[in-house]
Amino acid sequence: MSKKTDQKKKLLVYANYYYPELASTAQLCTDICEGLKDTFDITVICTVPCYTGTIPQEYRKKKYYREEYNGVKVIRVRVPDVDKHSKKSRVKHILAYFFRSVWATFKAPGADLIFAISQPPVLGGMLGVIGKRINLFFRFRRAKYIYNIQDYNPEQTIAVGYSKNKAVLKAMMAFDKHSCKVADKVIVVGSDMVETMKKRFTKRNGTLSKAMPETEFINNWMDHTQIYPLPREHEKVAAFKQKYGLENKFVIMYSGNIGLYYDLENIMRVIGKFKDDSEVVFPFVGDGTLKQTLQEYVQEQGLKNVVFIPYQAKEELIYSLNAADVLWVVNAKGIKGISCPSKLYGVLAVAKPVLGVLEEGTEARNIVEKTQCGKVVSPGDYDGIERIIRELIAENPDILSEQGTRGYHYMLENLTKDISVAKYKKALEALVIAKRQEKNSCGHEGKTI
Repeated sequence: MSKKTDQKKKLLVYANYYYPELASTAQLCTDICEGLKDTFDITVICTVPCYTGTIPQEYRKKKYYREEYNGVKVIRVRVPDVDKHSKKSRVKHILAYFFRSVWATFKAPGADLIFAISQPPVLGGMLGVIGKRINLFFRFRRAKYIYNIQDYNPEQTIAVGYSKNKAVLKAMMAFDKHSCKVADKVIVVGSDMVETMKKRFTKRNGTLSKAMPETEFINNWMDHTQIYPLPREHEKVAAFKQKYGLENKFVIMYSGNIGLYYDLENIMRVIGKFKDDSEVVFPFVGDGTLKQTLQEYVQEQGLKNVVFIPYQAKEELIYSLNAADVLWVVNAKGIKGISCPSKLYGVLAVAKPVLGVLEEGTEARNIVEKTQCGKVVSPGDYDGIERIIRELIAENPDILSEQGTRGYHYMLENLTKDISVAKYKKALEALVIAKRQEKNSCGHEGKTI
């Protein structure tokens, strides 16, 4: 190992998904780590590739795999195949990642900083807590802990009714609040999410608890050097449209996780009102828990202008997004302050108008309204959704182009990967400085846990 690498502070990252996975959190974690690798010596603990549900044959032989990708060390833990339609299968999959990641921590070098993402729900944060304790009691090394909350849980679980077991939800809240308390810094991805942290730590008398962690807001992003506007006649955009029957249609596309948090079942019923409009098509690009349910509904109702398209490889995503005339950005009711849909950044990156179904005051809706880069209504307003679909279909193409361009320019000025990764770097370097100052002032490292 070079002297330069020895001098770098060691950063241990817990990320259930990492390159080459297609999940947005995998792409974000990969971007963060590659953006920090010149400053930190990074080790990532993640699953073997599994986002599609099936583990590749080359990752079925051992429990742990050591790799290196673009200057970042990676320890992959084997997990079982997962049926995303089965709660039991999902729980088994998540627990396998959790417990094997704990053991993988002993295989990783001692860390100066620990970074954990809030996936899987609650357990992602607990990995950071456990990693910090293993680092202290087995490595004799105090580390600063950064907890990156992409989605709050159990708040998200409650909002969509995924579980109503009060004992389980209470335990989830206790564990995740503990993760926040232990963290030296919490980073959230929406300005409205800062308020949710305050709610968590507000006492009954209305005062803020001293246990509330330092909380910082840093936007997610889409890498504009890889995803950017392409002309309609681009060869690969045209080929994508031809392959999936989108030619000579007005394309209103949903791209991403077809999961629980987007009210897609009810939105599909609105789409059903356009079943006789042969000039518009609604492609759903991706996969997730609700895909089969939506496919069954489409077949039952004879919705011939709804198309389901598999997840696109990262290098192909630019062509699928550019094939759209309009792109959905949606969240279910009750998600305000709990989550911020990363798919917004992909829409802005390809300069397409937003068809937003978002609560007032949320980070995503604020951006759409500030930039006037599309049309937006509140979740549950199904008449409003129908209305803006009709308005977008009837809109002058030049107006749609102007909306997309406004969003694109806003992204370039405020939401690029370089801007956000620089903020992460600054936040982590500040903790390194604080750790050094604590060591110098009291003769030992860090804060007790």
